[in-house]
Amino acid sequence: MDDQVPAKLLTTLSKAADIVRGHDFIQVYSHYDADGVSSAAIVAKTLLRMGKELRVTLFTTLNDRGVDIIRDCKAGCVIITDLGASYIDKLDEMPFDIVVLDHHTIISEAKRIVYANPHLYGIDGMTSGCGATMSLLFSVAVDEKNWDLVQVAFAGIAGDRQHINGLTGLNAFLLSEGVRRGFIEELPGSLIPSGDLMTELYLMTDPYVRGVSGDKDGVAKLMGDAGISNGKTYMGLTPEEKRKLSSLLAVKLASQGMQLSSMHEVARNRYFLKGLNMDAEVLSSILNSCGRAGIGGTGVAAGMGDARSLEAGIRTNRESAAMVVESMVELDRKGLNQMDHIQWFDTSDSGFTGMLCGIAMQSIGNPDKPTIGLNMSNDPVNISSRGMWRQLDKGVDLSVAMRESCASVGGTGGGHKIASGGSVPSDKVEQFLKNLDKKIGEQLGSST
Repeated sequence: MDDQVPAKLLTTLSKAADIVRGHDFIQVYSHYDADGVSSAAIVAKTLLRMGKELRVTLFTTLNDRGVDIIRDCKAGCVIITDLGASYIDKLDEMPFDIVVLDHHTIISEAKRIVYANPHLYGIDGMTSGCGATMSLLFSVAVDEKNWDLVQVAFAGIAGDRQHINGLTGLNAFLLSEGVRRGFIEELPGSLIPSGDLMTELYLMTDPYVRGVSGDKDGVAKLMGDAGISNGKTYMGLTPEEKRKLSSLLAVKLASQGMQLSSMHEVARNRYFLKGLNMDAEVLSSILNSCGRAGIGGTGVAAGMGDARSLEAGIRTNRESAAMVVESMVELDRKGLNQMDHIQWFDTSDSGFTGMLCGIAMQSIGNPDKPTIGLNMSNDPVNISSRGMWRQLDKGVDLSVAMRESCASVGGTGGGHKIASGGSVPSDKVEQFLKNLDKKIGEQLGSST
């Protein structure tokens, strides 16, 4: 571990482990998405193995109210995973032990609390180490026997899509150790989903295929055109059937404007979790669905290895996938609202804002404009934004753009260059969109 993980990070993680050993009860706070639930599950399992008492609380976002909850939690030790980067200064002022295991853009460095973030060690937290990565490294710093939890970490890596263009940095280290220790198997990818094809093609949103996703007749026609009978799974296809089906999917995706680079991303390598007998992306979807369905505790328990919770998570994921594909079909029918430099849509009726934002950006959106999703069912309005690598190459930084545009109308925002979130007052949405459109235009202009 010493030669592939920066020495300063190892020192920080060792200090975090020592602090936690000195407490009997630990309060854990994390995000409610796949990475956050994975992170919480890893830390909770680690604490349980240490014989500690603990409580886990998930936040949909960390804002001033969340910081107040942390301040008043009455615990002697707090661990915050996949959150915290924007509030280090406020956490520093709190009078108890705090460990932050985050990977979002650095706003400030810690003076008192223990803060581990890839960015602090010259590693990109957007691509090379997520919250679950940092939680796993903390867990291993506590005890090398916790390497089996690397399987859960890969659900977080997949959830934050850090595997899309190949694993790098700390994630590559986790893969090499996971493979070497017999927990993970790396497999070649495909445009074709795993599992029963009639079901999975209908539910497929990564990628969303117009006329197939959410369309039973469309699925049946596609299978017929490929000469594949009902009841077949991906593993049961002949090489010729795989070639035909992949080609038909590629043609459909190209015809709806999906970029070749995005198709290559979809056909990415897969990571099979041997102890769980499932793909990392499947576990990621299960944990993500639990968090977003308001049963984050079930997701955390599933990640910790509880079989009944995992079964409940699988059912929730099925229901969620059906609702997401239906919402995506409806969004595709309506289309995205176009501005000069951004495109946006309203998901107030369905929710799933972040998920639909990513799907729309990849599968149906203008590849030169970041996609913005708004959920106006509450005040403040929750916002998700997604970009593409080609936009980043041209100067787009959604972390900065969202942070500044939200703040300009009295809201808050931030995250990564390629994916950020935020919230603004409901009566300021129109002004926020104008400010964000202008900001993205400035970013594109300054890079030419």
